[in-house]
Amino acid sequence: MGIIFGPVASRRFGKSLGIDLSPGRKQCNFDCVYCELDPAKPMDHYESVLGIEEILDAVDKGLRTHPDIDVLTVTANGEPTLYPYLDELTKGLDRIKGSVETLILSNASTIHRPEIRRTLARFDTVKLSLDCATPRCFRRIDRPEASVDLEGIKEGMLAFRQEYAGTLIVEILVVAGVNDKTKEMEALNDYLLQLKPERIDLGTIDRPPAYPVQPVSYERLRELSLHFDPSLSVHITSRKNLGAITPSAYSREEILDILRKRPLTPEDITLLFDAPSRRRLRDLLREQKVRLEENHGVNFYRPA
Repeated sequence: MGIIFGPVASRRFGKSLGIDLSPGRKQCNFDCVYCELDPAKPMDHYESVLGIEEILDAVDKGLRTHPDIDVLTVTANGEPTLYPYLDELTKGLDRIKGSVETLILSNASTIHRPEIRRTLARFDTVKLSLDCATPRCFRRIDRPEASVDLEGIKEGMLAFRQEYAGTLIVEILVVAGVNDKTKEMEALNDYLLQLKPERIDLGTIDRPPAYPVQPVSYERLRELSLHFDPSLSVHITSRKNLGAITPSAYSREEILDILRKRPLTPEDITLLFDAPSRRRLRDLLREQKVRLEENHGVNFYRPA
């Protein structure tokens, strides 16, 4: 069983060593249509459970093999917060990790439980999935176990935001024909304005999915990102579904107006701006009318 995987080089998190709490099989309370794992009936608990010491021994060996790790990433073939000894495990990780930071990737399904929030608060960075803010869309895309309640997730995330001192990131994965509608993005925007995460990662399918669903193009992700308030740091993560993008020409005033509506990353600029427009952006940067601001591993151009 491969408890440890990687290291993986990440622009946003540095050199990451992964910890899979369910390496032998998929154990999840969601059966998302876009999941890269085979379809499986959602479950509300792990049926196959690794011992804490087995996991910690594997992590300790991994850290000794890769002493230059920046972050330990806790995940699973499924949902890591269903692991019944997660709190004890995080305490064990704190004992052996030294200066290495910790990150957990969760679907947020159990965050309504205070004990889960207390455990998640031990991590330096928590990345939560939220593909829809409306019940019908949520059930269509994430196909949750019957006891999972979207309103409980949303209320739990808001409570966690108040309790948590670390970095909170929200991930939205867009599926064509399911949550790629204006009304779904507007509902997410309304909720995320309350939550105020440090960053929102907006992406689409880039690996073969469990069900016959399709990604959206980068251009569509860009259109959808404009439905979010400019105060929210939205990072478009998918670059594989670019389509035929022809860079456009923008005046200085148009560049400033675009950045007021939605801050752009350097990768966005390369895709969207022609060469003269990129020179105008550099001029605005030199004149301090635009600034390049780092937000937890991602750079954004914003009006000064």
